Amino acid sequence: MKEEAEVFRLAKPKRKGILALIFSRFFIIILLLLLELAVMVVPFVMLENYMHHFYGALIIFTLIIMIYLFNSKMDSTAKLTWMLIITAFQVAGALMLLFTQRNTGHRMIKDRSERMIACTRDAIKQDPQTLAKLREEDSFTDDLLTYLNRSGCFPAFAQTETTYFSSGEAKFEAMLEELQKAEKYIFMEYFIIEEGYMWGKILEILVAKAKEGVDVRVMYDGMCEISTLPSNYCKLLEAEGIKAKSFAPITPFISSHYNYRDHRKICVIDGKVAFNGGVNLADEYINRIERFGHWKDTAVMLKGDAACSFTLMFLQMWNVTNDVPDFKEALVPYVPDSSAGINPSGYVIPFCDCPLDEDKVGEAVYMDILNRAGNYVHVMTPYLILDGEMETALKYAGQRGIDVKLILPGIPDKKIAYSLAKTHYNSLLEAGVKIYEYTPGFVHAKVWTCDDEKGVVGTINLDYRSLYHHFECATYMYRTDCIADIEKDFQETLKQCRQVTEETIRGTKTFYKIAGPIAKLIAPLM
Repeated sequence: MKEEAEVFRLAKPKRKGILALIFSRFFIIILLLLLELAVMVVPFVMLENYMHHFYGALIIFTLIIMIYLFNSKMDSTAKLTWMLIITAFQVAGALMLLFTQRNTGHRMIKDRSERMIACTRDAIKQDPQTLAKLREEDSFTDDLLTYLNRSGCFPAFAQTETTYFSSGEAKFEAMLEELQKAEKYIFMEYFIIEEGYMWGKILEILVAKAKEGVDVRVMYDGMCEISTLPSNYCKLLEAEGIKAKSFAPITPFISSHYNYRDHRKICVIDGKVAFNGGVNLADEYINRIERFGHWKDTAVMLKGDAACSFTLMFLQMWNVTNDVPDFKEALVPYVPDSSAGINPSGYVIPFCDCPLDEDKVGEAVYMDILNRAGNYVHVMTPYLILDGEMETALKYAGQRGIDVKLILPGIPDKKIAYSLAKTHYNSLLEAGVKIYEYTPGFVHAKVWTCDDEKGVVGTINLDYRSLYHHFECATYMYRTDCIADIEKDFQETLKQCRQVTEETIRGTKTFYKIAGPIAKLIAPLM
């Protein structure tokens, strides 16, 4: 395609073929990881014939680990998984549990994250008038706000215009327009960046803005360096005047740190405009290329005070490995021009979730919506891999008469995840929860609406990865103008779905019927 050939690129096309794979950084890292794993496992295999001499000590050791496991703060579903592993592999399973619990490899990042959150806890002051008005509302949103601020700095904002995008294409066009207006800074943090049409168009603007003196920073998850970008991509961006970082790049050392990925999607411009949602910076997200049928995704744009919360989130992550910067100038709230006639309604609470603390913020927000709903809760999510608490909350909402509807992909991107989702279908249907599958393709949206009053658009899926292991972010909205647009999009998407029934469950392919229950044994580790 001619237009695609002219897209701005920084790196040469990747080599293809078996030799390119063998000599690639990805292959070398995997090889070294396997060698390191072998060094850890082989001694236990070699000593297996002698284990009977230490049978009594082995029983005592396993019992101690079981007591430790039962008294840990781990959720009950994960405890069952670890019990299975320890029962099957005893010493090796117990040592694996201790290895993951010690958080080997990311203690430094955990400590820095805690210090960063602590030193910026009061970086954005809560407007007292906004809080007073919110407390007058009969919604208990102020209770949720109190909870959120236990784990960070998440004020509620009243002076913020919200715009909902029902597709990645719509978000992309709006982002291009807003990026062109940048005067001070552009901060971008994305789970996936891949060279192609979408990223090329954005990059062209970023390079031009950097030359104008705009502070342009780009951060992406380190997994990109073995999947979508070359390992030297940060240097390529820096050569163009763009500051760049890769979060937790994969190295040839076994570490539980790799479990914690930066799954956030943030674009914030001058503290005036922010984008959040499920859309990464790759061509499938705007249906420029087809993967798993039509790609259904969503996003939200904030204009006004609330944008500065995403500035804070970005700077916290950016500076995890740096000295603490001065946040003041970047966090001055933007006040919309009153002469423009904009008078946004409702309240906006941007928030994020850190997997290194004990608060499961994303799950708590979702459960708060379910438990306080009076009429309906409508959800779009790409994955449905539930722990016991979340499944109970969904079922309880359905059992007390709330119209709970879930839209999931009709064409999966991961067959094992799809099979795991299906293991929850019977239980949820029996409780009155309605489930639909999007027939045109894959749903990547992470969207909640409730009672025409509450909405969440962000990066948080209904699976263990998002709820327990990833850095996430989202936008919570109460009575904002775009809530109606979100619910309208849900209803329009529903028309393109097939409803899951007992009959369709009986017709499920044999692979999913077998793979789901087996994979469920280790679902918390996936």
